[in-house]
Amino acid sequence: MIYILMGIIAPSFLNLLHLVMNIYIVVARGNMMSLGFTGISFLTKTIGMLFLTWLGVVHMELDFRIYVPTLSFVWFMSHLCEAFIIQHYMEKNVPQWLQNLQIK
Repeated sequence: MIYILMGIIAPSFLNLLHLVMNIYIVVARGNMMSLGFTGISFLTKTIGMLFLTWLGVVHMELDFRIYVPTLSFVWFMSHLCEAFIIQHYMEKNVPQWLQNLQIK
């Protein structure tokens, strides 16, 4: 049960927090601010993953052969989902005159 909590639910919750904040930034502040937040969130998510790895392996004594691949897979897949969701909101936020300039 602790593998599910630490390897799946914890990283999913952290990435969900970043996703909600990034959607708010795209809608309220624009695409450029969102790109800046995405760069900063790369650092904070990396720190979060290192912390979860340290917490799980050192303090909770989870088997690293099971825990680290589970944590890494969930982290990677949630990043892919987040990227496509943020891209969708960024495309909706582009002005019509700029969309007309694009070659199709």
